[in-house]
Amino acid sequence: MRYIIASILLITALFHSSTASSQQIHLPVDTLILTAHSGTFNGVKVNYDAIAGMQPVWDDAGKVTATLQFTYYRKAADKKESKVNYGERPLIISFNGGPGSASVWMHIAYTGPKLLNVDSEGYPVQPYGIKNNPESILDVADIVYVNPVNTGYSRTVPLSGEGVDKGKFFGINADIEYLAEWINTWVTRHNRWNSPKYIIGESYGGTRVMGLAGALQSRQWMYLNGVIMVSPADYLIFNSDDPISGGTNLPYYTAAAWYHGMLPAELQAKSLEEVLPESEAYTIDHFMPALIRAGSLTQSEREVIAEKVAYYSGLSKEVVLSHNLNVPTSYFWKELLRDSEGLSIGRLDSRYKGLDTKTAGDRPDGNSELIAWLHAFTPAINYYMQEELGFKTDLKYNMFGPVQPWDNRNNNVRSMMTDAMNANPYLHVLVQSGYFDGATNYFQAKYTMWQINQSGRLSDRMRFEGYHSGHMMYLRQEDLKASNQHIREFIEQSSSKGKPAKY
Repeated sequence: MRYIIASILLITALFHSSTASSQQIHLPVDTLILTAHSGTFNGVKVNYDAIAGMQPVWDDAGKVTATLQFTYYRKAADKKESKVNYGERPLIISFNGGPGSASVWMHIAYTGPKLLNVDSEGYPVQPYGIKNNPESILDVADIVYVNPVNTGYSRTVPLSGEGVDKGKFFGINADIEYLAEWINTWVTRHNRWNSPKYIIGESYGGTRVMGLAGALQSRQWMYLNGVIMVSPADYLIFNSDDPISGGTNLPYYTAAAWYHGMLPAELQAKSLEEVLPESEAYTIDHFMPALIRAGSLTQSEREVIAEKVAYYSGLSKEVVLSHNLNVPTSYFWKELLRDSEGLSIGRLDSRYKGLDTKTAGDRPDGNSELIAWLHAFTPAINYYMQEELGFKTDLKYNMFGPVQPWDNRNNNVRSMMTDAMNANPYLHVLVQSGYFDGATNYFQAKYTMWQINQSGRLSDRMRFEGYHSGHMMYLRQEDLKASNQHIREFIEQSSSKGKPAKY
């Protein structure tokens, strides 16, 4: 049965189309729609409410400047209990990344109650749609999926964007600041201050939640139990010199080459878990130092390094030498299967293969995996929001929204994460990465963890999990089950259980 909850405050912004006779699109700035559901998650039957809503963003003068769409799943009372004690029930606040990506990916493919229709390896199948997600963590936690400005149904106010200061939204620090304020209001409105709280972010969402951990704690006085980073993007790596930005790619090259059977026979005969530590050790002990030395290497030293990089990457020694030892990721995706199959491999999930117009070239024509995912996710989320959650609107659901230019200056998110952990003994970190992710690779995620934990004294509160899949490792059925279970374990491990917050 569907119920419509009266808006706390309904403000309507109007967007005029190019023809005067056309209907106007109404933007519901502050509204809630509740529907009642039940499902079985991890073998536990759960009655739950789904609340699809919009909540404003205000400027310092109290003027509405944007509105964010969210979907909130909370446990509902059943025959065994007349009322749910939300103070004891963990709350997870979930973001995707981009920047500019809607929170659709984890919503209907990972932790939420519904699951995209894909095969067991995560490849989309028709007919497109959704099904129940038996692995969802709703048995142990409530979840709210948040769409930042211009993603999903979230928009600036006015909808046209006229007069809107985009610098208040579209940048690393602006994004953290307004979202921290928005979360404070949301937690107050939904009476979740007493709940153990977690934030989870995928891809650029990793950058976002590192910063939010610090901002929520230092500016909103909201203390977290956990931060979960899924395939995290660390822009401090991307903007680093070659020894870091390029050097950290080699173990990922090893993983992708192993998957496609392109490594030398003695490596190919080993399991991925046996091969990767070898590649990681070589990267740290030899490859990154060689990239640091660069032009000071002798030709014989260069030859030795190139031969070993070829050994661990599946590329030829000549290709490695022609790139001064540091082969770009885009060239790797084009080159790995060029001679054997005439195909390229995917950026976000290198298990995928792509057919390009020409086998020649320095990069693939496009992202074969992302195109496939968009085909499946777009109809599914539009159907689900409007038909099952009752969120009726003529607004377009922005899978990727206009948020550029994005201001990457003054990136302090790693230190914000470190400071938050140092000050808060409750705060734990879980990092989840797919080994075949070439966009935000697993070894870079490990590197980020090491830099957050430079003192080494946070190790007992940090955990890494790797999976035999790509950027969205949860698309693969085996990893969907494992990764949700790892979140359950993480929530249990980071629960205070009455223990005082002291060192």
